[in-house]
Amino acid sequence: MRISKLAKEFIPYKVVENKYKIYLDKNENPFDFPAPLKEKIFEELKNVQFNRYPPITAEPLREKIAESLGLKMENIIVGNGSDEILSLVPKLTEGDYNIINSPTFVMYRFYSKHNGIKVMDIPLDEQFDLRTSEIKRYADKARIIFICSPNNPTGNSLSRERIIDILETGACVVLDEAYIEFSDKESNIDLLNHYDNLIILRTFSKAFSMAGIRVGYGISNEKIISHLLALKAPFTVNALSMRIAEMMVENRDVIEEKIKFIKSERKRLLRKLKNYAFPSDANFILVNLPVYHFLLERGIAVRHFDEERIKNMVRITIGKKDENDTLLDALKEYLNEMDRV
Repeated sequence: MRISKLAKEFIPYKVVENKYKIYLDKNENPFDFPAPLKEKIFEELKNVQFNRYPPITAEPLREKIAESLGLKMENIIVGNGSDEILSLVPKLTEGDYNIINSPTFVMYRFYSKHNGIKVMDIPLDEQFDLRTSEIKRYADKARIIFICSPNNPTGNSLSRERIIDILETGACVVLDEAYIEFSDKESNIDLLNHYDNLIILRTFSKAFSMAGIRVGYGISNEKIISHLLALKAPFTVNALSMRIAEMMVENRDVIEEKIKFIKSERKRLLRKLKNYAFPSDANFILVNLPVYHFLLERGIAVRHFDEERIKNMVRITIGKKDENDTLLDALKEYLNEMDRV
């Protein structure tokens, strides 16, 4: 058997060994469901029939999400994580290449290559915002323009005016709002009323504490959603995940307190690391210190990067208070050592 070049060459990220005391490397919500809600969910799952396939396109969950957003079910597609939808959108349109804006979420490049599509990288500017003039120059031949706001790994929200400027080109824009619940800035979901070339991605993995459940969704006009559903394999969201996600939509209030805490801790970390951290609207911060191995040696896993623009920087997920305290103590130790050199 001959293995493809893609399978041999492209590795999306390195696996962190399961041996550390504190994990601040995957932008997970550090809080599990509250115990009373978890018990309620377990009771509800007793009613799920394991011998039957779930609704083919997760219609009940799509209805719940649409209702919560003031939209119709036909505006929503649900996937096994937003990554599943991300894997579909490059098949939706035609063009010579996909446009990404590094540093950004690595899977945009991965799914483009996975679908045999060239990638044009137009890096973010010095403030980690979109270079609209350059993007517009190449938009007419683009299949998809991927935009992440708040952006991963930089944490900042991108300019709404620049996003609109790119939408005006008519190219298909995928706006990834995986971290929008942690931002004090408004979502761009209202732009769906004005642009039929916009797809917004959301996830239950971050704010909703459901990284282990794997549910994400896309929002767009009915025509685009119908085409995406035509490309999507049936039954990709299992009955258990679907019902848990439905219940989280119904109990959204339980996440608000945790989001408030994460924002408060983010503010504290940014204040303590003001000389090294970039502003963030997400549940993580990007820190310009080469401390990846230093922190690993102290049992703290964070994310590091090899690409030139952010080489040796680390992305740190906001954890629980004691985890953040341990992190800050370790970083203080590092900085003290550097002062003595």
